[in-house]
Amino acid sequence: MTKENPIDKDQVTDIPHIIPYAHNRGSALIKPEDQGKVKGKALKAMYQQTNRQLDQIKEQIQLLAKQANDIKERVEISEKIYEAEIRFDPIMGNDYYLYEKGNGGWLISMIAPEEWKASCPHTFIAKTHLLADHTWSIEK
Repeated sequence: MTKENPIDKDQVTDIPHIIPYAHNRGSALIKPEDQGKVKGKALKAMYQQTNRQLDQIKEQIQLLAKQANDIKERVEISEKIYEAEIRFDPIMGNDYYLYEKGNGGWLISMIAPEEWKASCPHTFIAKTHLLADHTWSIEK
């Protein structure tokens, strides 16, 4: 009398690495993964990474916008200065003072507002500095 093998022949293979479960007692525990959980973790990681990169780009855009505004302001001040009355030849690297005259015109002076002997006859607008590219920066 032969005893029948209690193991189902459909659950036995000669190639154990293709079966979805451990094939002997010493094998690693194999649990099927919840695909929704795996995809959810991957999506969360992807969103965190891309949001961080987008935040960095936003910061860079804000910095570039600030730099563009600063340049625009330099151009506007430079235009006012070049429209102003200048009775001397400005030297690059020096500070000068922009005043608005009473008649609505502009004046560039080497004299600071506090250096006038009497009260300053013009309205002080800004202390400027002549840059090497012939634009003016606003110092105060």
